[in-house]
Amino acid sequence: MTVLPHGEGLDLPAHAEPGSAGLDLRAAVPDGEPITLAPGAFALVPTGLQVALPEGTEGQVRPRSGLAFRHGVTVLNSPGTVDSSYRGEVGVLLVNHGPEPFRVERGERIAQLVVARYERVRLVRADALDATARGAGGFGSTGTA
Repeated sequence: MTVLPHGEGLDLPAHAEPGSAGLDLRAAVPDGEPITLAPGAFALVPTGLQVALPEGTEGQVRPRSGLAFRHGVTVLNSPGTVDSSYRGEVGVLLVNHGPEPFRVERGERIAQLVVARYERVRLVRADALDATARGAGGFGSTGTA
């Protein structure tokens, strides 16, 4: 991980508790210059961090439940993906779904980063797929009996 100049002085991402899956990401906005999100507005909030994740993993940028519950603020493209090949600054795309403007202050915990393994697959064209009990049932089709 690299800390960019505008991220200096902020706490590094860390698990808040031993059982926490996510690492807290903080806003690296200038001191005294918060970003104000009007209701319905969104903004890309800098973290001041660059990461080098191991191949075969991704960083999932997820909302913080407290911000969503108290203010209606969440990650717009949730979960955002940080690929292992990406070397730019990690940004958090926040949106305000709440009724009041929300100020993003320097150092505020704005999201969490969960590092997860994934499988690379190669899709292959087929004339038909194998049958399953669910079949082509779509949204809301399970557990309706």
